[in-house]
Amino acid sequence: MLVLTRRENESIRIGDDIFISVTQIQGNRVRFAIEAPKEIRIVRGELQMTTSVAEVPTTLVASIVASIQTSATAVLR
Repeated sequence: MLVLTRRENESIRIGDDIFISVTQIQGNRVRFAIEAPKEIRIVRGELQMTTSVAEVPTTLVASIVASIQTSATAVLR
């Protein structure tokens, strides 16, 4: 697992066409903007997901977002 620290208005690039930007940090909440192709399904980590071969990129993105959120919360403490 890769853990990264980002501040507001900083971003992460995954591959050639997925961008995750931290748009706002307020208290213990982090707001992200995710730019990805339409065929990439993006859901919140707490939502139940079934994993299939077609959803592997979605699972990866959800995991990365959860890691960033955890790191941002730790930095704010």
